[in-house]
Amino acid sequence: MTSKPHSPLRLLTLCAALMACGAAQAQLKVEISGVGGSQIPVAIAPFASEGVAPQSISAIVKADLARSGYFKLIPADSPMAETASIDYGAWKGRGADALAAGSVQHLANGQYDVRYKLFDTIRSSQLSSLGSEVPENGVRLAGHKIADDIYQKLTGTRGAFATRIAYVAKSFDGKYRLEVADADGENIQVAIRSNEPIISPSWSPDGTRVAYVSFEAKKPVVYVQNLITGKRTIVANERGNNSAPSWSPDGSRLSVSLSRDGHYQVYVVNADGSGLHRVSSSSGIDTEGHFSADGQSLYFTSDRSGGPQIYKMSAYGGGAKRVTFTGSYNISPRLSPDGKWLAYISQRDGKFQLYIQDLASGQETRLSDSINDESPSFSANSKFLMYAINAGRRTLGVVSVDGRVKYRITMQAGDIREPTWGPFM
Repeated sequence: MTSKPHSPLRLLTLCAALMACGAAQAQLKVEISGVGGSQIPVAIAPFASEGVAPQSISAIVKADLARSGYFKLIPADSPMAETASIDYGAWKGRGADALAAGSVQHLANGQYDVRYKLFDTIRSSQLSSLGSEVPENGVRLAGHKIADDIYQKLTGTRGAFATRIAYVAKSFDGKYRLEVADADGENIQVAIRSNEPIISPSWSPDGTRVAYVSFEAKKPVVYVQNLITGKRTIVANERGNNSAPSWSPDGSRLSVSLSRDGHYQVYVVNADGSGLHRVSSSSGIDTEGHFSADGQSLYFTSDRSGGPQIYKMSAYGGGAKRVTFTGSYNISPRLSPDGKWLAYISQRDGKFQLYIQDLASGQETRLSDSINDESPSFSANSKFLMYAINAGRRTLGVVSVDGRVKYRITMQAGDIREPTWGPFM
């Protein structure tokens, strides 16, 4: 099978633990190039006394909402505490359907007291409120959680701004890093550094572990690393190649692709490396197994029909059913957490591009306009997809499942690849 490279391919505690691994020096840059079809007008007032915090809470909230593409930010220049009297008519007159206000207080114990309220200017009522004490390294997270709350209250869908992403960064000196960052590309932490390639990272469902493939042993080996303790476990180190780890929804098992029998087949293994057993069976290449949202099925890439296509089978083995039929080359299946969507990379007209299929209707949609895409990954709320754009120097693209919102994340020093979007924490 012709393939692209590698295609055979709590919160605060975690953040604090990752800091001990060492922060990456390079910063990521976000460039927004699309907006949603019908934006919700919302005003985010600067929080009262937020200058005492290491970052501006209101700026984090505004950046999150703007990046989503589904909100129109109404100017609000004057600081406003959540306890302030709200002139609903005035804010409605400015065009805001909702208003967020808040405050930050630096406490004697070194913590920051962050409070906020969301107001409905149409109904002249309070929609929501949050309050929490956070350490200095939790201020950004507090801002993301406020943005999540606003997103959920105004759209009806849970926000994913407080989630994390992991990806592989390759610097210009040829060294590799597995990095973890906030969903906006900020707060970068290094999980592991290597002189040898790292590929195929995959988040555990509880967000505390990442599985990945490392070539440090001069061959591909599948590891699981605990991001809190740094402890690593070898999950698959069989004869031949070991690749493409992907977690079951309950975090107890992983799908891996092994060539121990001479050609790639899909296996399932317990998260501690025990209980390895083969689940696919063909005379060709079966690889890139990914569990369905209910954990009962595996979607995988196979060339059993003559060219790479995506198939579905029971997670315990058995017969397989073909899923993709348009195009002669479809790889890298990824299932949305809500079970509604299948994302994959399809080669058509000489371009490798991101497609999405509605699993209920079978209808597919092309989501990307680049020409060499890789490694799609859904956000925890199933509303966005992140993928790698290989254009000489790799960047990360993000697109909404309806294709209306698009933005890119680029690194100033080196390139980034193999993204995986973390779960709700």
